[in-house]
Amino acid sequence: MRAGEVSEVSQDYLKAIWSAQEWGGDPMTATELANRFGTTKANVTEVLKRLDELELITRVPYRPPVLTAHGKAIALSMVRRHRLIETFLVESLGYGWEEVHDEAEILEHAASDRLIDRIDAFLGHPTSDPHGDPIPGPDGRVDSHTPTLLAEAAAGHYEVLRVSDADPQVLGKLAEAGVLPEAALEVIDCSDEHVTVAIGGGQEMIETALAAAVYLRDSASSEA
Repeated sequence: MRAGEVSEVSQDYLKAIWSAQEWGGDPMTATELANRFGTTKANVTEVLKRLDELELITRVPYRPPVLTAHGKAIALSMVRRHRLIETFLVESLGYGWEEVHDEAEILEHAASDRLIDRIDAFLGHPTSDPHGDPIPGPDGRVDSHTPTLLAEAAAGHYEVLRVSDADPQVLGKLAEAGVLPEAALEVIDCSDEHVTVAIGGGQEMIETALAAAVYLRDSASSEA
């Protein structure tokens, strides 16, 4: 079963279930899925029943749904579409990185596998999107990382690995501070209110709420 053989709603649910745990988060419950999609828990239950019948998830009473191998393959196919479209919009059409998420949410359902593969080739087979999220390959393989949140980082030298695209306003503020994927920074001090970093030849005080969206890797590991 391929992504185009299930409904857009099913595609969205599978992608959300997979994405929730990509960066170390907890599995999504039915209540969290309802909040994510602005619907009722009863509607979520119906969708999950359908996905279970299609053998795309495994349902266990009172526990979050678990993707089957087929469900994970479709989820990764949708993630690949989404991130390649975001990359194309930024690199080829001049979109800002804070603008592309909602556009990609729409376009990922309309794009064919052939179009996605052409975009991938046109862009030179990028390995990550504008926010630093890894782009799954056509075979579903995707890089995994064990990052450190900027909001929790000890003093030291790091490279920005990824910035969450959940809030466009956060992306805009971090871009102004130069906190972009692959940027080198030094964490100087952390407090409950802000993190002080040296970046781009100067110092920035990043509010903790913003720092919680930034994922780092130790600069030593990035050089290895």
